[in-house]
Amino acid sequence: MSAISLPGKIIAVHLNYRSRAAQRGRTPAQPSYFLKPASSVAATGDALERPAGTELLAFEGEIALIIGRPTRRVSPEEGWAAVSGVTAANDFGVYDLRAADKGSNVRSKGGDGFTPLGPDVIPAGSVDPDALRVRTWLNGELVQEGTTDDLLFPFGRLVADLSQLMTLEPGDVILTGTPAGSSVTQPGDTVEVEVDAPSAPGAPTSGRLLTRITEGTVPFGDFGTKPSVDDHQRSEAWGAPPTPGFVLTDDLRAKLASVATATLSSQLRKRGLDNVSIDGLTSTRPGTRVVGTARTLRYLPNREDLFASHGGGYNAQKRAFDAVGAGEVLVIEARGERGSGTVGDVLALRAQVNGAAGIVTDGGVRDLAVVAELDIPTYHAGPHPAVLGRKHVPWDADIAIACGGATVLPGDVIVGDADGLLVIPPALVEEVVADAIEQEREEEFIAEMVTAGERIDGLFPMNAAWKERYRAWLTQR
Repeated sequence: MSAISLPGKIIAVHLNYRSRAAQRGRTPAQPSYFLKPASSVAATGDALERPAGTELLAFEGEIALIIGRPTRRVSPEEGWAAVSGVTAANDFGVYDLRAADKGSNVRSKGGDGFTPLGPDVIPAGSVDPDALRVRTWLNGELVQEGTTDDLLFPFGRLVADLSQLMTLEPGDVILTGTPAGSSVTQPGDTVEVEVDAPSAPGAPTSGRLLTRITEGTVPFGDFGTKPSVDDHQRSEAWGAPPTPGFVLTDDLRAKLASVATATLSSQLRKRGLDNVSIDGLTSTRPGTRVVGTARTLRYLPNREDLFASHGGGYNAQKRAFDAVGAGEVLVIEARGERGSGTVGDVLALRAQVNGAAGIVTDGGVRDLAVVAELDIPTYHAGPHPAVLGRKHVPWDADIAIACGGATVLPGDVIVGDADGLLVIPPALVEEVVADAIEQEREEEFIAEMVTAGERIDGLFPMNAAWKERYRAWLTQR
């Protein structure tokens, strides 16, 4: 371990963890940056003032890269070699001051003490950059944990990208983004950040970077923009996910898989939700139930200049198929355009290997015969041999989209069978599936009575007398 010297410049990345991008509802195609002044650096144990009159001081635990040699115009493969060490960082920011910054973060993230670093430096040569971990604790409770296999843009790529324009000098610091879990801290809190390499020999660590939060007492003057907040800034600062607290548990999955989409559809209709079906698609595995939470991918109509900038390399399509996880359903907006493939055999296989529950696209599928042989169900609008670029530009992921006439948000619950696909708002899942299970029990009883020769009148739907007989039937089962 070695000490940290005052950096000449601090460059911070906006979004770089898939978990954070999903939380924010947007996934960048390329990295973007802002600068922090060297005067914002603080050491472990230092106090940080929440400026007087502000409400939303947020922490962001991050991995900091320390540049070890003059670096200019290196390739992504060469970028990591320019890093001499890594350490813990906390990229503090005051959301109350964002409006005046217009994206620069000068006031909101440039205050004295807003960039604690340390306490120790892990030599870069002793660790694998793809096997690092960052964790954050608020008052002793673990609130953030991310690993570098979740990065959108690897460290070497960041160094290479920045070195295209500027010389990175020894001691310069790159803050590499924060995972999901960033939130607001209050005076009296303590925030700790640690970076480590748990699988490396000796499990090297930066040690815990501790910051104590205090209340500022000096108000802002009338000669600059004063702090202000609104509900949007509060939501961004607190980091609330689209559906706080919702988890699609194994029990809920099993219950959803036990009832027909027709039954779920009728329950959603009773709650006023008529426009929650993804229409016009065919499944490669019509006998397989699909239950999962949505990840989303959006294609724009092809425009040659946009495809040149967004269609090649590690584009939004490839990132989305790499990012879709176990039990998730990748839902693709292709505008109902069937004139090219929106997914093919390799990408479908990647989703299957990741453990995804399904793929849904309202566009075409290439290599349909091969895709149909995979275990993963793929709902699609039809086959087409042409490549993506004939009709589409892969644009963005993990945002609100439209697919098959339905709006789909990241985190929505997708259920599909041979009848089709439904989108269920997470807040309604538990009550909808419970009522659907009860509805199917009632329908089983009604079918049994009809088979025995009973008349439909009064039985379907059940009147009071039949409901009493139904309750008695239930006690015998």
